[in-house]
This record gives sequence, C-alpha cells and structure tokens, in this order.
Amino acid sequence: MSQQQPIEPEPERVPGPNWLARILTVFGYILAVPLFPFAIKVVQEYERGVIFRLGRLVGARGPGLFFILPFVERMVKVDLRIVTMDVPRQDVITQDNVTVKVDAVVYFRVLDPEWAVVKVTDYIRATSLVAQTTLRSVLGQSDMDELLSKRDELNQRLQMIIDEATEPWGIKVTIVEVRDVSLPAEMINAMSRQAQAERERRAKVIHAEGEFEASRRLAEAAGVMAEEPTTLQLRYLQTLTEIASEKNSTVVFPIPVDVITMFLNQSGNGRQQPQQRRQIPADGDQAAE
Repeated sequence: MSQQQPIEPEPERVPGPNWLARILTVFGYILAVPLFPFAIKVVQEYERGVIFRLGRLVGARGPGLFFILPFVERMVKVDLRIVTMDVPRQDVITQDNVTVKVDAVVYFRVLDPEWAVVKVTDYIRATSLVAQTTLRSVLGQSDMDELLSKRDELNQRLQMIIDEATEPWGIKVTIVEVRDVSLPAEMINAMSRQAQAERERRAKVIHAEGEFEASRRLAEAAGVMAEEPTTLQLRYLQTLTEIASEKNSTVVFPIPVDVITMFLNQSGNGRQQPQQRRQIPADGDQAAE
C-alpha cells in the first residue's frame, strides 16, 4: 500500500517591487519642498492620524506635528475620546407579551484607529445600529418584572453583547444604560391596583398579628390576676389615677361583678321569704279545720 505524503502548504507570495509606487513616492518627496505648508499636519492629543500612501495603509501617527507627502499620502483623523450616543426609542415586546417603549445610552471609544477606518465605513453609525438591534433582542427575551427590577443585569448583558459585536472594528463599549421604560396606561393602572392590593394585604396581616399578640398578653395578664386578686385592685387604682390626671369632671368607680351578684342574690332571697311565711299559716288553718 502506498503511503500518502503530507501536502506541504504553498509559500506566501510576496509582491514584487512596485516601481510605479516608488516613482510616485520620489515625486512626492520632490513636491514636499515647494508644497511644504500643505505637507505639515498637526494632530491633537486625543486624535490619531491614519496615513494611506497610494491607497495602502501605512499606520497611525500622532499626536503632535508631522508631515505627509503631497498627492501621495492621505490622512484620516480619528477621535479617541469617549463618544456618548443616544439609542432612539424602540418598541419592544417583552417575553410576557407586554409592549413597551425603551431608549438607552451607549458610551464607547476607539481603541484601534486603523481598524476603525479600514474595517467599517462609519463606526459611529454601525455601533448605533448594533445597539438598537441588541436592545430589542435582549429586552424581548426578558419579562416585565425583570425589566423593571433587574436593570443592572440587563445593562451588563447589553454591554457584553454590543462590545463583542464591535470589537473587530477596534471599538470598546464601556457602558450601556437603559434610560427610560414607557409603559401603556392600562399596564400602569393594573400595576397600581396590584400594589394597592398588596399594601392592603400586608396591613390586614399586621393587624391580625397584633390582635393575636394582644390576646396572648391579655390571657397571661388574666392568669396573673387570677393567682393574685390584689392585682385587680391595683389595676382599679391605676385606672382612677389615669382618669384624674386628665382633669375630667366625671369619675367612674369600677365595681367588681362579684359584689353586684352578691346584692342580687340577697334581694332575691328577701322576696322569697315573705311568700313562704304566707303559705305556712294557710296550711295550718287547713289542718285545724
């Protein structure tokens, strides 16, 4: 059996010397003397100048003062400062089928000026379109409650996705913030009713817990008073002290129920004795007869 020999990769072809480019470069150096004012370029500290020589990328220069070859080299300035971009308001349908309007703000900057010029036509517009589509996609996969309560997690997810999409262009997305979420009027009314019902439920639960705790305390107090009857008298005196401190003209004396019951029993016995006395002579008369 014949063994297959490994295929060796073809060596990369190095382009030969471009004589026309060399001639034009020399011609540019010659014209740099009379056209010296046009060859001088100044780039600020926050900028970089991407140089193209006869259509080919040479590299980024700056900041400071440098010169280029007239008619041979061309410079494109790129701003390296952080760009603040407003994402237009988007109509988003959440995962629980609620339509909301959301807008955001994106902070980004250029890390590689050469890639920002060579690999994309307009990196600002491209970043804006990526932010719009990512905003609709991510928020469409979230519920309404998650959109309102977990805003930080959504911002981090948006930042990671947009940064990953714009990284090949030499762009670094630092911050993405969901700025405003506009809800329909019906949803706002439903949420307000839900919040009101929740507050009423909590109030009823707290009131019931308070009544239960008060009943337990009263039961414990009744047990203590049953063991020590004098505590009830002390409670009466304390009540009189509280009434007297309020400067009232009416004073209420609490009377134990046992005392009232005793008087009622005595009055009942007093009514029954005369009736019995009247019945005894009547029986005696019948016996005599």
